[in-house]
Amino acid sequence: MKVKIIDDFLDQSTFKNIHNEIMGDAFPWYFNDSIDFISGEGERFQFVHMLYRDVSEGYQVVHSPSFQILVPIIEKLKSKILIRVKANLLTQTPDIIENKLHIDRSPYERQSTSILYMNTNNGYTKFEDGKIVKSKANRMVTFPASMKHTGTTCTDQKIRVVINFNYLK
Repeated sequence: MKVKIIDDFLDQSTFKNIHNEIMGDAFPWYFNDSIDFISGEGERFQFVHMLYRDVSEGYQVVHSPSFQILVPIIEKLKSKILIRVKANLLTQTPDIIENKLHIDRSPYERQSTSILYMNTNNGYTKFEDGKIVKSKANRMVTFPASMKHTGTTCTDQKIRVVINFNYLK
């Protein structure tokens, strides 16, 4: 499986419902001083919201009451085993900053990663081979979790928000 990009992944009504929740002023974000599993990187940080983790990380618990709004996405991805769902928020920077390449870790082989872009901005996801997927609202990119990739900040919006899904098909 290679990188698969689907624009308008969700119908407008479903996307709007999820967008309003995740991007709303009542959605809780938590400061994280690490990006891509590397902590203490000086000024680099992000805000996260863990929506779900499975037993592979020591527990199976839905972390967030907002998890339920993501069910249409999980169904559309045809996920048999959900591993982790996490929303990431990066703040605007004067220049685009690329984070470090990483893989999404899990004890499972053949894991997939999907990223749903919540807002359009000039940030992007970049793969080790140089392929770039631009941040466009309601775009879903799917790829093997073993593929090295990274995200970036943006310069043209106040924030860049994505939701990462790690799962088995």
